[in-house]
Amino acid sequence: MDIKLPDGSSRALNDGANGYDLARDISPSLAKVALLAEIDGTVCDLNTPLHDGAQVAILTRKDEAILPHLRHSCAHILAEAVQRLFGDVQITFGPATETGFYYDFYRETPFVQDDLAQIEAEMHRIVAENSNFRRSVWTRAQMLDWCQEHGETFKAEHVGNIPADEDLSVYHQGEWMDMCRGPHLPNTGAVGKGFKLMKLAGAYWRGDANNPQLQRIYGTCWRDTKELSAHLHMLEEAEKRDHRRLGREMNLFHLQEEAAGSVFWHPRGWTLYRVMQDYMRARQIEGGYQEVKTPQLLDRVFWEKSGHWDKYREDMFVLPEGASNEDTGEGKAHALKPMNCPCHVMIFRQGIKSYRDLPLRMAEFGSCHRNEASGALHGLMRVRAFTQDDAHIFCTPEQIAEETVRFCTLLQQIYQDFGFSDIQVLFSDRPKVRAGSDAVWDQAEAALSAAGKAAGLDFTHNPGDGAFYGPKLDFVLRDALGREWQCGTLQCDFVLPERLGANYIGADGAEHRPVMLHRAIIGSFERFCGVLIEHYAGKLPMWLAPVQAMVCTISEGADAYAASVLERFHKAGLRTESDIRNQKIGYKIREHSLQKIPALVVVGAKEAETGSVAIRRLGSTEQHILPLEEAISTLCLEATPPHLRNI
Repeated sequence: MDIKLPDGSSRALNDGANGYDLARDISPSLAKVALLAEIDGTVCDLNTPLHDGAQVAILTRKDEAILPHLRHSCAHILAEAVQRLFGDVQITFGPATETGFYYDFYRETPFVQDDLAQIEAEMHRIVAENSNFRRSVWTRAQMLDWCQEHGETFKAEHVGNIPADEDLSVYHQGEWMDMCRGPHLPNTGAVGKGFKLMKLAGAYWRGDANNPQLQRIYGTCWRDTKELSAHLHMLEEAEKRDHRRLGREMNLFHLQEEAAGSVFWHPRGWTLYRVMQDYMRARQIEGGYQEVKTPQLLDRVFWEKSGHWDKYREDMFVLPEGASNEDTGEGKAHALKPMNCPCHVMIFRQGIKSYRDLPLRMAEFGSCHRNEASGALHGLMRVRAFTQDDAHIFCTPEQIAEETVRFCTLLQQIYQDFGFSDIQVLFSDRPKVRAGSDAVWDQAEAALSAAGKAAGLDFTHNPGDGAFYGPKLDFVLRDALGREWQCGTLQCDFVLPERLGANYIGADGAEHRPVMLHRAIIGSFERFCGVLIEHYAGKLPMWLAPVQAMVCTISEGADAYAASVLERFHKAGLRTESDIRNQKIGYKIREHSLQKIPALVVVGAKEAETGSVAIRRLGSTEQHILPLEEAISTLCLEATPPHLRNI
């Protein structure tokens, strides 16, 4: 057989050779560290037979591509450890996750957190045994007999759901086994020591609340203990930066069950929100956008025409719920809008539009509602009521590239102003369920891909993840902890203008359909506030801080001077509060530092006499004595929003 290697070279191997044989043929040292083989783009066990002309890469611990399979192998080790220690446990499924794995078990006696240390110790013993992962193929009868013998009723039920023409793949590790497609590492020892069990949770068999409840054990798994330690440190830092905790400490917002998924913004939090919105409004006006406002509640027929009813019905709040018109289709039901785009088409349709009016950039800070599952809600990061920095650009096909370049320039400026410089771009093409013909999708994908290249974007292909109406470019931010947040998007839509009857008069005097570019930069204001709080650990830049300065008195004798300082700060436009309580200055400093106020302005009898203030910065123990006017000038310069600094 002729086997192609990633570097373009070839190896001649005997028929029937597998990944092990290829690794040995390349070098004995590679064979010792080989873990998996990637054959024609698919990761396989090393003992998978190769075929003539195959493109093959041997994967080692250095390759990030092994991580999902390392984690899945670790899940099998977890399941074996649990069944070794507890005799009354049935196994179900244990997939890899983004940072580790979990396994769901059925057991009448609940696990407790203290069990995890014992289970983890048993996992390390299984790793040390270095048992080979070995695959075999069983008949249905064999599998059902095994399930009956071992009391594995959940696995038996799963066998009945597997297509009749599909092999039943089984992986063994020593005397233990599990039904699994694989692939797996060569042996349990290859998993290494870079894993840790994290927590317990509940789950339902097949995700259905009507089915038996299972117990889920979560773990994290990495290529070595160094990566594990780094991840655990990141989790510790993430806990310190949790926007929900900081939101309480900084008195920004709260959430409660009576309004699940909606935010109660406190004065300081709403100030942060408005500062963000004012900044975004100013940037969009500079970018040539016209701001609009559209209704919250629209007739069902409208959503049917746009295509959102079929796609998003389960996530929409519908009034009245379950009314008879659901069956008649008369369209008397109304729904709170989950997005703004169809409403903007309605504004575009008012009056006759000429090609000379294009591009038309329409922006809205649109309030939207989506009926997210209660279990998915998470602070500001996942809510039911939110506001988007939503905008739509109506243009001709020839203007797509120019408008994409323009948008990307605006987006990069805004991200830079908010403190994000590490941005990944994904190009997502047609999903399986979509509106529009293949010819329309071919045109939209080619146009957006070319526009992205014209904008100088180095994007990664993300197959099948486009919107139902068009392909998209997604912009993913990396925060201070290296976590990724998808915020911005640019979507190329030839479908919605057609469905909703939007057109313009071209230079030829005929009607033409505009292209609709859906775009957002920060996405949800609520979520972006959460991202900012965690990115900065609450220590927001001066221009964003809800309270930019706190005037603190050392003694009662300075109260009058503190009031005059506060007034001068207010007149200068600084968001300032004062603390004249009869408390020690050390107590005040600790309290306001916890609230992440950037500048503490300390005044006492000496400062009152000299007309000065002592400024103490957040996180510093040093104080700088400045004349009052100089202090105001210095802080005003720092507090100037980025878009106003060069005016």
